[in-house]
Amino acid sequence: MGSGHVAIVRLAGVSVRRAGATLVGPLDWTVHEGERWAILGPNGSGKTTLLQVASTRLWPSSGTVEVLGERLGSTDARDLRRRVGDASPALAAVMDGRLTPLELVVTAREAALAPWWHAFSEADRTLARALLERLGVGALAERSFGTLSTGERQRVQIARALLPDPDLLLLDEPAAGLDLGGREDLVATLGSLAADARPAAIALVTHHVEEIPPGTTHALLLRSGQVVAAGPIATSLTSGTLSVAFGQPIRLEVGDDGRYQARAAADAGRAADRGRTVAS
Repeated sequence: MGSGHVAIVRLAGVSVRRAGATLVGPLDWTVHEGERWAILGPNGSGKTTLLQVASTRLWPSSGTVEVLGERLGSTDARDLRRRVGDASPALAAVMDGRLTPLELVVTAREAALAPWWHAFSEADRTLARALLERLGVGALAERSFGTLSTGERQRVQIARALLPDPDLLLLDEPAAGLDLGGREDLVATLGSLAADARPAAIALVTHHVEEIPPGTTHALLLRSGQVVAAGPIATSLTSGTLSVAFGQPIRLEVGDDGRYQARAAADAGRAADRGRTVAS
């Protein structure tokens, strides 16, 4: 999918500081309509913090944030959040485990986390069921969220994020905690989502290049809150940029199916060292 000229997210000179430490920035980052971004970097590099800023849930210490043409601080962030779908471990942690996936998905219509204070239509419930089906958890619609596996919860969260037909979809480590089969199923689902015209833009945080869905157009690599590389994935995600981001030599390989694999460039030497250790 080609990118357009409309900026969905524009961060300029953004920094986030906490207790005297700079978690992110200062950095610039722009996401245009039609782009699907993967955000990569080691633990503590600022990936989740950056996503929270883009979701308008975290105000930066400095710099300007524009989301969907609205500048944070000059608009009602609550209205803006209705146009932003997000799924993250932090959000899952505050969801009421007694509620069903159907109830949790429907609440996204009002950007709420519980169904008690709003009325939802049958059309909302029908759409929620359809999204749960698309994400492969339709059969679990009436189960308690708290009884679901990690992978099932991730899928419910993504269905919930999609219910308001968001212009921007933000996914924080959607494949975290999944086994190999669960990861591959989810990556395939995210690949089909990337091919759709909606949402207008998607950004996904991951530690692992293997979790990047087909159809991802751009990559942002972070190290210690700073941008290592950003832009079209073919030029910004390379063995060199990964090596800088993760602080060790890494070899990146791209399969014929567009999927990525990465490993330490020195693993052959390490294997030899292990052999010598065993022999000694």
